[in-house]
Amino acid sequence: MLLASSSSLVKRSATIQRTLTKRSKLSSRPPCLFVVAATFVTTVLSFHQEVRAYSSFSSRMSPFNMERDGKGTITITPKNEADQTALIVISHGLGDTSEGFADVAEHLARELPYAKIVLPTAPTQPVTMNMGMSMPSWYDITGLDERSNEECKGIEDSQARLAGILEQEHQETGLPFSRMVLGGFSQGGALSLFTGLQLSSAAQKLAGIVLMSAYLPGAQKFQLTSGLEDTPILHCHGTADPLVLFTMAAKSKELVVSKGAQQYEIKSYGGLQHSVNMQEIDDVTQFIKQVLPPDDTCKITVKEPQDMSIKELKAAIRKAGLTAQAKGFMEKSEFIQLVRDHRDGKL
Repeated sequence: MLLASSSSLVKRSATIQRTLTKRSKLSSRPPCLFVVAATFVTTVLSFHQEVRAYSSFSSRMSPFNMERDGKGTITITPKNEADQTALIVISHGLGDTSEGFADVAEHLARELPYAKIVLPTAPTQPVTMNMGMSMPSWYDITGLDERSNEECKGIEDSQARLAGILEQEHQETGLPFSRMVLGGFSQGGALSLFTGLQLSSAAQKLAGIVLMSAYLPGAQKFQLTSGLEDTPILHCHGTADPLVLFTMAAKSKELVVSKGAQQYEIKSYGGLQHSVNMQEIDDVTQFIKQVLPPDDTCKITVKEPQDMSIKELKAAIRKAGLTAQAKGFMEKSEFIQLVRDHRDGKL
């Protein structure tokens, strides 16, 4: 459950609730993407400091590491990278960045301590619906009606980016696609659905796909890849959403099922506008736990410390939060021993 008795999770739940409350206030504005996206960015900036302050406090006692690459991508990994057995990729909505769901990702990391979570940020580009204003966007949006949703200029580039994250993880660690989940909010959820069901082959079938307040974009060019029909899909949507109407959830399901999808579940949230709430986050968490249960047979392949370069050793030490212990090290053998002791649970 999202609310727990431990003080750390209570504080985290409070942080998430404050974030969601602010998002709900945004949702009460008129259904104009320009107003919502621009205001959303301002509000996101206001609570990023709060999230980061808590993250700094909790990282020392949490079972995960959080890294920001300076280019907009946030990556959360288990303290011991060798314990990873799953991957979750979360894509934000229009006008937001990876920071928008960092707090939710931290909650997921505590609930699924064996999962790596990646939150990319969309490229900044003009959005036609927003009078050409540039903002983080996975593809262009020309209007709110179904017909305007067909072209989605730029979606193929973003599709390739998400697919590339999955493929890189598979190639570098040996993690099977069946231990990966794509998910996102609004435009990010739409991209996740568009990407997850159009991966190149049945061998890339995901553990699941999560949509929050989203829809199927580019319906006319969407083709479900043979062999991915039984990919589990959870679509969460507020019944009072003024931007992506709740009827879009049913229409998206109808279209995807008509292409062959077999497991498409819609969960509705009465009175919820274009936002998420605590019940939805809990439902998403339980869904991901169901499709990505603990499985030590799927642990990723990591380099042995003795086979790593000094650069790789230092990166592993930084990710593990062991920089202080490595202070003063001069010999490679010292770095190797520290990483080995960490992986063996001796620290």
